[in-house]
Order: sequence, then C-alpha cells, then structure tokens
Amino acid sequence: MKFAVIGLGSFGSNVAKTLYQRGNEVLAVDKNKNRIEEEKSFVTHAVSMDAAVKDNLQAIGITDMDVVIVSLGPEMEASILTVLYLHELGVKQIVAKALTEDHAKVLDAVGATEVIYPEKDMAIKTALRLSKPNILEFLPLVSGLSIQEIAPPEKFIGKALKDLDLRNKYGVQIIAIKELIPEKTSFIPKADFVIKDSDILIIMGEEKQLAKLSSSKS
Repeated sequence: MKFAVIGLGSFGSNVAKTLYQRGNEVLAVDKNKNRIEEEKSFVTHAVSMDAAVKDNLQAIGITDMDVVIVSLGPEMEASILTVLYLHELGVKQIVAKALTEDHAKVLDAVGATEVIYPEKDMAIKTALRLSKPNILEFLPLVSGLSIQEIAPPEKFIGKALKDLDLRNKYGVQIIAIKELIPEKTSFIPKADFVIKDSDILIIMGEEKQLAKLSSSKS
C-alpha cells in the first residue's frame, strides 16, 4: 500500500518507519529539513514542504496515496487546513492525530475519516493495565505472533467456522468475533458460527499468515 505521513515528530516518525519496515511505500512530509534528512533513509520518499498549502499537496501527488496520516504536533491550524485540503482533493482515507477533544471534533468536521488521540488512548490503556494486570490484551505475544482485526474476505461470508478450517488452511485462530448486527462480541466462537458480512474477525497467528489471510479475496 501507499502511505503518506505528514509531520515527522515522534509519533509520525515511528508510524512512517513501521509502515516502511512492513513493506509499504511511504512518503514522509515535514517542513523541517533537518527532520527530512534524519528520516529519509527509513522511508521510500521524503519531502520538505508546508503541507498546509493545497498546491503543495497536489504537486507531490498526494491523491495517489491509499492512506494519508496527518501528525503535525502542536500546529493545530496547520493540521486542520491540511486535513481540509486532503478532503477537498479527494483523498479517501485521512487519519489525523488530535491534540485535544475540541481539535478532534474540528478534524472530524473538515474531513478526517479517522481521528486518533494517542495521549488519551495510551493513558486509558496504561490505567487498565495497571488496574487489571492480567488482561490478555496487554500481555506481550511471542515474537512473530500478532492479533489483528480484519473484515471477512468475501469467500468467508455465509460459511461456518468449521467449514473454513482456518487453523489448518492458514495456521491462524479466530479468538473473537465482533458482531455489528446485533452489536455484541462472541469470544472463542463455536465451530457452527456462521460469518456475516458485517462481522469483524479478531484473529491470532503469525504475521505472515495473517497478511496472507487479509489479502485473500476469492
């Protein structure tokens, strides 16, 4: 996939590096030339420019990106303008980092498809981990293993888990299913559970096997 990361502070830099390490094409953008020099070895392309200028975004082919992540640190006005211009240019998926709840509301209003609030999210996770240290979500997994949420491939819809036989075919295990209609979560679903197109599968397995499953279309 093609990603653009706008803003190379601590959050943006780590997002860009991780996406690149996982085999994605990553375009990094920041006004600070020193940051661009520091990060250019860890991404596909790196550009020094002001992203809060619509013409600049057009010039770098931002509409060719599958996902654009906006992480402009303390520059609230710049992040809002950048998200607005990305939306006007027709970027389909815009993930924006918010600094405050009011900032998040504005980013959502001007066109962000997803707003994240890392400081708040980490605070909640830390509090949960400290108050309930035995929660599975916060236990480290064995190296190479991962837990991911995926939408079911088309060929899974209407079939029971026992017929899919994911453990033998893909080497992965469905540990829970989020049902949107009706809204509930089924943990360790039974073999006769029939998958719907509105379900979200929570699957554990090796990362390469999960990637293979996620890309399965037919």
